[in-house]
Amino acid sequence: MRPEPPRDAETVADVGEFNLIHRVTTGRAQPETTVLGPGDDGAVVAVPDGRVVASKDLLVEGVHFRLDWSTPEQVGRKAAAVNLADVVAMGALPSALLVGFACPPDTPAAVVEGIMSGLWDEAATAGAGIVGGDMVSSATLVISITALGDMNGLEPVTRSGALVGDVVAVTGRLGWAAAGLAVLGRGFRSPVGIVNAQRSPEPPYEEGPRAAEAGATSMIDVSDGLLQDLAHIADSSGVAIDVRTDLLPLHSRLLDVASALGGDARHWALTGGEDHALAATFPGPKAVPPNWTTIGTVRAGEGVTVDGRAYEKPPGWEHWRA
Repeated sequence: MRPEPPRDAETVADVGEFNLIHRVTTGRAQPETTVLGPGDDGAVVAVPDGRVVASKDLLVEGVHFRLDWSTPEQVGRKAAAVNLADVVAMGALPSALLVGFACPPDTPAAVVEGIMSGLWDEAATAGAGIVGGDMVSSATLVISITALGDMNGLEPVTRSGALVGDVVAVTGRLGWAAAGLAVLGRGFRSPVGIVNAQRSPEPPYEEGPRAAEAGATSMIDVSDGLLQDLAHIADSSGVAIDVRTDLLPLHSRLLDVASALGGDARHWALTGGEDHALAATFPGPKAVPPNWTTIGTVRAGEGVTVDGRAYEKPPGWEHWRA
């Protein structure tokens, strides 16, 4: 009989699929919306509003995260955050996550447990639970998540509702994750606050529903870069958007890192993805909620401009073109 390896040296092959699932799901608290959680053929989630917001993202090791840059817990928090941000960008309250997980058989079990712990913690931060999923073997570590949310009596805030005369506003960090990536790419690990913005973003979860209550006409999660994502609103709404750089919220830490690395804090804020801030349009300055910053206007026309002119650099991230 083969001796059992020490727990800190176990791989997922040592533990096995079902034991690993038991380890990462047992004893976890669930929100009231979880009627039936992990362990059956399907989960049951209560949706008081009757309308479910659903979103899905895929994270691949080496593309979206690196375990030599981030702890497993940070990877898990990031995987949850990128999905939950999409739910709140619709104005909804997060309720549940479904997790698909694939990894090579020699992956340390502690890595998987750490990722799942981060997923649980971030879900709880947003008021959601993890209600089910699947684990399989693959050549690459992949995390696939479906996020669910409840509209809570509000109307969904889409990308297609921006109107000429609206103002554009943002909430959350802009450019921090891009700055963190630049720091990590130079082989540094500090300043920690900037670097951690790349490792595990902190979306402003409460602000999505707050914007919907305030009458936001359109909204989007800033995942691929502010200009790139505002272009989605402009295209879907049939309008033009102009961003004013003098109104961008550039934190002093961001400016310090740009100065130290010879980077451009404004460019990071305009095009850096992965902060998962929220951008929205509102029917006038008085409608903008307190924690939002007005950065531009909606005009007749098409596309996105910066200070009235086309931006000369790539506006953000796009897969297969990077």
